[in-house]
Amino acid sequence: MADMTNDHSIYLPGTGVGGQRLGLLLIHGLGGTPVEMKPLARKARDAGADVLCCRLPGHCGTADELACTPWQDWYAEVEAGLARLARDCGRVVVGGLSMGALLAARLAALRPDQVQGLIMLAPTLRHDGWSIPWYGFLLRVLIHTPIGPRLSFVERPPYGIKDERIRAAVVRAMHSGNSAAAGLLSTPSGAIREMWRLTDDVNRHLAQVRQPALLVHARHDDIADLSNTLHLQRRLAGRVEALVLEDSYHLVTVDGQRDLVAARVNGFLSALAADTTPLPLRAKVANGD
Repeated sequence: MADMTNDHSIYLPGTGVGGQRLGLLLIHGLGGTPVEMKPLARKARDAGADVLCCRLPGHCGTADELACTPWQDWYAEVEAGLARLARDCGRVVVGGLSMGALLAARLAALRPDQVQGLIMLAPTLRHDGWSIPWYGFLLRVLIHTPIGPRLSFVERPPYGIKDERIRAAVVRAMHSGNSAAAGLLSTPSGAIREMWRLTDDVNRHLAQVRQPALLVHARHDDIADLSNTLHLQRRLAGRVEALVLEDSYHLVTVDGQRDLVAARVNGFLSALAADTTPLPLRAKVANGD
């Protein structure tokens, strides 16, 4: 049963994976909410993992609150989530969706002694999917003008979801006025600028990620082209597995192939739980030391 806290984070205690306590920290995307991670979290909990879906600062509230939140605050919350799981779990895996995948990669790079594995779902280094308007590049120019703070990235069909039934339910939730249920209808330019700054920082740390990684991306992602994952495959220093989805768009945790994603994630967790090599030593071996 989900333990939804006052800050909208979700905690699901597990019973163990491979005879040990294994924690899974899940991070939602920019303008999103922990709810978008719940289907995956439930499947991982059913497989025995302790799962925490953290709520990034500035999210689940107003656009103004999100616009004035720096990316360092998002990352601080991710570190706090790691600390919470590490208190009870001998091993922790971190995963994220879209921008959340970048925060997960940064955590894996900077906390190699605490993070056993990395899961990147629809990782977004660039907003270059097929539904992004051709004039989207103008935002980088306009954001530094006097009108920049008033600009926003408006959600548009197909809203990251290929399955029409699921999409209709998500759109209803988005228009309900409760941003904690399905995120904001538009992302303020200030938050997008912070994501660009985060992306620049994460790119500098990718070669430090030596843990095993699982990358999941839709071939026809409407928000972030598959080339985002191909770039990460080349840059990450550890073993990389990849799953390319043929019948999903950007929100792979809620779209029609979410059960396939969950099954692959659970297999990844089970394999990590079975690996008894001490984490610092495994990192050295992956790096060729």
